[in-house]
Amino acid sequence: MAEKVHNLGSDTLKIALTNSAPIASNTQLSNITQIANGNGYTTGGSAVTITSSAQTSGTYKLIGNDLVFTASGSMGPFRYAVLYNDTATNDELIGWWDYGSSLTLGASETFTVDLDQVQGVLTIA
Repeated sequence: MAEKVHNLGSDTLKIALTNSAPIASNTQLSNITQIANGNGYTTGGSAVTITSSAQTSGTYKLIGNDLVFTASGSMGPFRYAVLYNDTATNDELIGWWDYGSSLTLGASETFTVDLDQVQGVLTIA
């Protein structure tokens, strides 16, 4: 599962921002309406640095460093951070986080996608 369309340990994974709720039938990045390019956001989002991709006793865990977006002007609004595989042919989606309400960053403000260093970005058991 983690080494076919997605080779989670070696593929380039990115996080894109959107203000439109993803749904289960959204399978690739082109299904998502990203926030506007500019002011600190680049269309396609930013790469996640993967620090561990391993299976132990039948449980696979993916761990990555936090990702910080820094606005150079008004960035947003966005409510969802979408994890996708930039290496896969169709930029297939992996999952997303709902931050509960729309956020807009002002110049020099930051937004951190906090990727749990213990529990991981995802676990497959």
